Amino acid sequence: VNAGGGVITVKITGKLEVKSIDIKPEIVDPDDIETLTDILTAGFNEAIKRVEETNQKEMESITGNVSIPGLF
Repeated sequence: VNAGGGVITVKITGKLEVKSIDIKPEIVDPDDIETLTDILTAGFNEAIKRVEETNQKEMESITGNVSIPGLF
């Protein structure tokens, strides 16, 4: 997942384990750490959102959209 116009790339697994973080040098400004932390936060949140959406779609394809209370 890219954030901040591609200056941050976050890769996580389906179990929400962080595999890698790539930060472009141009976003690193010692006088503006707040922007970096905001972009990192956005990147992690987007990555988690995508994993959850993918997991939900996969589960729906397995169950055929049948809801089984207490199972999931």
